This record gives sequence, structure tokens and C-alpha cells, in this order.
Amino acid sequence: MKALPAGAHVYKSTAEFTEATIPAGLLRAHVTKPGVWGRLVVSEGTLLYRIVGAGEEWVLDPETPGVIEPEVPHEVAVLGPVRFRVEFSRVGDSQG
Repeated sequence: MKALPAGAHVYKSTAEFTEATIPAGLLRAHVTKPGVWGRLVVSEGTLLYRIVGAGEEWVLDPETPGVIEPEVPHEVAVLGPVRFRVEFSRVGDSQG
């Protein structure tokens, strides 16, 4: 998993989701817009993060956030009770 690039700044964050409130769209392959990076921030429990088609997956927890690259297909899966949010970032003057 890559790291957020230098100069990335958060411009938007979702509400906190749980295993009961996670939007269905996050559970299937989707992408961010060009130039938009994401960060999955788990506050409680664990969440499985997959990069679709790359065979890469990670178990995220409060100490291990997930980094979402622009335009890279990804999805999450619930592993049990969880609380998390998604932070969206841009570098410089990128538009999201």
C-alpha cells in the first residue's frame, strides 16, 4: 500500500460508518476521481481493504489506516464490529 503523497491535504471527510451503516457502494469495486486520494481511518475494530485486480489486501485497525490511490479500483469488507471514516485529500490545486 502506498503512502499519501507529500503535500496532500484533507478537504473532506465522511461521517463515521459502522458495520450496520456502511454504504453498499464501499463494499464493491469503486474508484476515486482523478487527483483524489483517500485514507480509511478505523477508530474501532477491523476492516478489510482490497485493491481490486491487484491481489492486494490489508486488515486495517486504529493503528493501520488504508491509503486509496486516485482512480485505483478498491473495496472494503466488514470483518466484525467496526467504526471508520474516509478522508479525501488532494495535492496542490488538484480538483476532486
